[in-house]
Amino acid sequence: MAYILRFRKLCFLEPVKYSSCDKAKADEKKSVETPKVENEDQGAVSAVLEENTKRKKQKKQPKEWRCIDSCCWILGYMCTTWWLLLFLFHFLPGNLPGLKVPEPPGARLKREGLTALHPVVLVPGIVTGGLELWEGKPCYEDLFRRRLWGGSFTEIFKRPMCWLEHLSLDNETGLDPPGIRVRAVPGLVAADYFAPGYFVWAILIENLARIGYEGKNMYMAAYDWRLSFQNTEIRDQTLSRLKSKIELMYVTNGNKKVVVVPHSMGVIYFLHFLKWVESPPPMGGGGGPGWCGKHIKAIMNIGPAFLGVPKTISNILSAESKDVAFIRAMAPGLLDSDFLGLQTLEHVMRVSRTWDSIVSLIPKGGETIWGNLDWSPEEGHVCDSAKKTQHQQHLDNNRKNENNSKGGTSFRVQELTKYGRMISFGKAASDLPSSQLPVFGSEEFVRGNSSSNSNSSCGDVWTEYNEMTQESIKKIAENKAYTVRTLLDLLRFIAPKMMKRAEAHFSHGIADDLDDPKYNHYKYWSNPLETKLPDAPDMEIYCLYGVGIPTERSYVYKLSASGRCKTIPLQIDSSADGSDNGCLKGGVYFADGDESVPVLSAGFMCAKGWKGKTRFNPSGIATYIREYMHKPPISLLEGRGLESGAHVDIMGNVALIEDILRVAAGASGAELGSDRIYSDIRKMSEKINIRL
Repeated sequence: MAYILRFRKLCFLEPVKYSSCDKAKADEKKSVETPKVENEDQGAVSAVLEENTKRKKQKKQPKEWRCIDSCCWILGYMCTTWWLLLFLFHFLPGNLPGLKVPEPPGARLKREGLTALHPVVLVPGIVTGGLELWEGKPCYEDLFRRRLWGGSFTEIFKRPMCWLEHLSLDNETGLDPPGIRVRAVPGLVAADYFAPGYFVWAILIENLARIGYEGKNMYMAAYDWRLSFQNTEIRDQTLSRLKSKIELMYVTNGNKKVVVVPHSMGVIYFLHFLKWVESPPPMGGGGGPGWCGKHIKAIMNIGPAFLGVPKTISNILSAESKDVAFIRAMAPGLLDSDFLGLQTLEHVMRVSRTWDSIVSLIPKGGETIWGNLDWSPEEGHVCDSAKKTQHQQHLDNNRKNENNSKGGTSFRVQELTKYGRMISFGKAASDLPSSQLPVFGSEEFVRGNSSSNSNSSCGDVWTEYNEMTQESIKKIAENKAYTVRTLLDLLRFIAPKMMKRAEAHFSHGIADDLDDPKYNHYKYWSNPLETKLPDAPDMEIYCLYGVGIPTERSYVYKLSASGRCKTIPLQIDSSADGSDNGCLKGGVYFADGDESVPVLSAGFMCAKGWKGKTRFNPSGIATYIREYMHKPPISLLEGRGLESGAHVDIMGNVALIEDILRVAAGASGAELGSDRIYSDIRKMSEKINIRL
């Protein structure tokens, strides 16, 4: 029995780890003591139990927790959660509350009798369309016709520098660099999904198919979104192919007019097409007056960026948006140049500044539309819902006390957010009275060549900031506030090559006389304030966009801290926070919109600029505003939301899809219910003093 117990002890008891001191004591003890084995079974059992008790009392040394352990635990939790949700989705009964997937709007409308009638043309916006390689450098010679943009994005991790080189355009011409040809992916697959599982047009395409649409009456007008709009015609004849396709669909579908559905930047791209197609060659398409009225039933603009997007400014200045600024605040150094010498933002800036299309999204209309140092159409907007009632009470009290002010009664007038100051260097510059702000002079915009900003120790990442002196940067930054008008001068100063190249293709003003022959040039065709709509009185124009989401409107900036590798001297001041109306968060002032495009840009033209017969809409084309109040998903089964108003997620909004399907099936704007407005777009439009 004693031998069996010894064998159990050998097999089941853990070996004891000794320190050097403990080991010496143990050896000494072992040499002195002599093993005693009793012949009685009970004595042997007692010895083993006593030894086990001693071993259990010994405390194990805690293991050192490493970073890899945390990563493994996080991945484990994510995988476990994913598989649990997948299990619940497939095995739980579908009739449980909250688990039943709603019926697609296409299936419901088909049951009501809706069928495909008018051909549909889809026009994607910036960055959502796929790009594929047709010719490349040796580092990409094995990727012929493989996607470089859109899809899995695996090449970013395999060969990042080669990937960036192939996505860049020539810095002088805005066209292909020597030895590189990257082209738009053709067909519906060009923009159905941006990445695996991340839909863009896929849900809308599927619902159109449910009422009878297919390849013969539905077309994706894919184009290279990096190019200026006219260059898509010069290099790829994209506008000519779109004209031919619309004419073909018109003829082969019983002379039914086409319903065009552009999204985001695709809205102003198609606005450019409307003018191009009727203009005479060689600059235009030669369709002649009346082409649009003959071939187009309606233009249903989703998330329209008619008057530009403020976040374009922050992208050009520092390759940032609110999300990038938030990451830099939460994880300092992660995206900055000093982190492993990666120079992430420098690379983003270098590549994006070769894309002329970005300049098309700079806010248009100057101070008349976007406001000046003291005024903006959105003044009085309150972002924090909890403060809206208090804010309204303040306004009411101020109105009551206006007459008493002459009698010496004092009261506090709540400061309104000065959205017109698109860029303010320092929070104080965003709040100060305009009389206390520095006056701009020509000396602020004098560039100086600098060799002190060389970044050779960090890699060859050139940006136009490398050509500026620290003194010239400080002059433009210290306590300055910029409106849209002065911002154009600032952008020409910090990005002269980009602006010189792109401003040959785009304009951002307001036309004094639209009959002036100069407005026949293509640089004005994508600006709704510098071009006329076609003579097509039976056509309809819709502005379809989400509301109820804080959207970037203006920014508080600061000079970046000097660093060994830093060549971007400006950044959003994420420490700037707090305001009376709750609109300033992390260096960004927010207004109402769809998270990317403010309501002002998306809705003004339909609310006022094109409403009725105006000089911008001489034939009186009917315009309709259809707003979609944002509602986040109530469960994971709704994905990105069935009632989302976000800029891209709205493409899965059930109400939006239903509106598009009804118009494609023959309904008019009046039959949809005309305007549906939740925002203050009408009040904003009334405040804008523009000659119509």
